[in-house]
Amino acid sequence: MTASKLRLGVAGLGRAFQLMLPTLIKHPNIELVASADPRAEARERFAAEFGAKAHVSIEALCRDPVVDAIYIATPHQFHAENVAVAAKHGKHVLVEKPMALSLDECRAMIEATKRARVRLVVGHSHSFDAPIRRAREIIASGAVGRLRMISALNFTDFLYRPRRPEELSTKAGGGVLYNQAPHHVEIIRLLGGGKLRSVRALTGAWDDKRPTEGAYSALLSFEDGAFATITYSGYAHFDSDELDNWIAESGYAKDPKAYGATRRLLARAGAATEEIALKNARNYGGSDSARAALPDGPRLHQHFGFLIASCDKADIRPTADGVTLYQDDVRSFEAVPVSSVPRTEVIDEFYDAVVHRKPPLHGGAWSLATMEVCLAMLQSAREGREVILRHQIRVPA
Repeated sequence: MTASKLRLGVAGLGRAFQLMLPTLIKHPNIELVASADPRAEARERFAAEFGAKAHVSIEALCRDPVVDAIYIATPHQFHAENVAVAAKHGKHVLVEKPMALSLDECRAMIEATKRARVRLVVGHSHSFDAPIRRAREIIASGAVGRLRMISALNFTDFLYRPRRPEELSTKAGGGVLYNQAPHHVEIIRLLGGGKLRSVRALTGAWDDKRPTEGAYSALLSFEDGAFATITYSGYAHFDSDELDNWIAESGYAKDPKAYGATRRLLARAGAATEEIALKNARNYGGSDSARAALPDGPRLHQHFGFLIASCDKADIRPTADGVTLYQDDVRSFEAVPVSSVPRTEVIDEFYDAVVHRKPPLHGGAWSLATMEVCLAMLQSAREGREVILRHQIRVPA
């Protein structure tokens, strides 16, 4: 580790990495020094762009002595194995959500990093977003009374973006319960203090050509009596960014005239091999990656749809530009400053955990609790019953 920078290796140069790349480039405490990916075009671009090593295997990346920490952005089914390899070689780990596909895998990741005395952080999720954190501060202050209810919804085109076959298989970690529910669940847990009691959920899988869950709705109850409802649809019809002044999840302005673009793009792909090619073209190093990257121009905060937190004395609405407070006799808006580094909160937390040994909020126990809820949602929908949760933790004071 240099005096001020964490030397980071990247495992997996796909879409997740491409979305995190502006953060990794701009953050003053990160130096990209190596990567690993099976695609030659991705490795070649990384080596040329950063003058850094590009390995074929994650094992080779983790053996690299120049690397202090690994950002794991590989497909979900490899997270547990990849974290174990990184920990074995003494590397700190930032791993993309979902943490893993089972609680046993989550436990193995926690144990591997604990045994190696390295730090584990899971992210990005939208619980890192600054307006969500500001809403949490307001609730925790007690200034607006007790939190009673949270209502959250998000309607997107998630299911019709180009996918690999395993991304359309629930058993392999595909669908919205593994990919999108962690965002909702972490936001709810953060705002409500973390200690959920139970889940009752329904899911929807309504397109035989995309045979995984594309929608969910769940009722989450907290131990203190508060409750939350979360609803998500990835079926590419209504777009809930319309409720946030056409600001996209990324924080950039969205053109409402582009309605239907995702389905039209997918219609160009006939066989599964063509869809994979379309996805690879939009990944880092692909022929269409420049167009698929985040746009330039003014940026607000990232967000995950419409949300209202209802307290005794006010409703609180975090948005892409700040937090609105709806009190008994006055409505007020508090702007939340936008950092010049997108997703800076993720790297700030990881850096503090590694360099300053500060316990991270989004560590192993927190992230296992999130996966418990997501898996319980699947179980509840399958069995038609409420599921009691057993591994929840409180938000640290």
